[in-house]
Amino acid sequence: MSERKIASNHYPGLDVVRVIAIAGIVLMHVLANGNYDLSGFLFEKVIGTAGNFTILFMMVSAFGMCCGYYEKFKADTINIETFYKRRYEKLWPFFALLCILDVVISPSANSVYEIFANLTMLQGLLPNPQISVVGVSWTLAVIFVFYLLFPFFCFLLFSKKRAWFGFIIAGIYNILCQLYFFDEQHVLGNFMERENILYSAIFFMAGGLIYLYRDELERLKNNRIVAVIILAITASAYYSLSQNDLVMAVFSVAIIIFAITTDGKLGENKLIKKLSSISFEVYLSHMMIYRVLEKLKINHMFGLNAISYGVTAVLTLTGAIAFSYITKVVLEKFIICMKERVNHV
Repeated sequence: MSERKIASNHYPGLDVVRVIAIAGIVLMHVLANGNYDLSGFLFEKVIGTAGNFTILFMMVSAFGMCCGYYEKFKADTINIETFYKRRYEKLWPFFALLCILDVVISPSANSVYEIFANLTMLQGLLPNPQISVVGVSWTLAVIFVFYLLFPFFCFLLFSKKRAWFGFIIAGIYNILCQLYFFDEQHVLGNFMERENILYSAIFFMAGGLIYLYRDELERLKNNRIVAVIILAITASAYYSLSQNDLVMAVFSVAIIIFAITTDGKLGENKLIKKLSSISFEVYLSHMMIYRVLEKLKINHMFGLNAISYGVTAVLTLTGAIAFSYITKVVLEKFIICMKERVNHV
């Protein structure tokens, strides 16, 4: 492992992955909500299934959290209060503002209950939340449950043997959820499997295992063709054979392995770094931007065709990026100002 990576524990290739993944998710949501009636491999197989990149986000989240906190938890040098405060401070201000704006743009009778659940950041513990306020935030909900369980997650990763055992148990849970626990006798209609932490545990465990084997995987840099072949095989299996969650999980593992075994020059680009730093905010806010475009009738400005889709997708993505960047800067300055005032009192 290079000295740069030992010092920063940062993998520039993963910044590129985050940017590509969020762009794909935005393109998919615009396509699905705009009813553009577009067909073909690109729209149906590539863009149409890009929502599955949420699985990739879960793995990257687990890997990233391990980079930042695993060794500290293992060595018992982390302050648990500081750990949880950082989780809330990083996510809550932007998400809270987004919830308020969502209700203003699309008010509903049940929004009061849903906002309460969202603002606690504990909505992922509900059995079947079906929350419409910032509907895409279900990913945030399940990832935040992962944050709550991260100390236990580190316990499972304490050794590679225990980590593999935990991974197998998580895999069995995933299969049992599909075969038994998530039928009509156990859950309500329109239930989304990935919202459940036990169903999604295998994705987080996979990210943790990649972290444990990161040194061994780094050796693929000397034989990069292996990572390329693995990525090509899994991509072919996903796009040609099946887009189910477990196949996507294997594909996601290959993407992460490829990302951490490349030189990461593209990820060191300032624009990529900045986009990666606000990728989750872009994910949370992009549907709000799309709804604004929809209300303004811009999404079908040129009819139901590829041109309208392309224009709407670009406006949605750029609008979400601009909104996320500006809002995040303003919120950070506001929070700093408020802390200074409190300290002066």
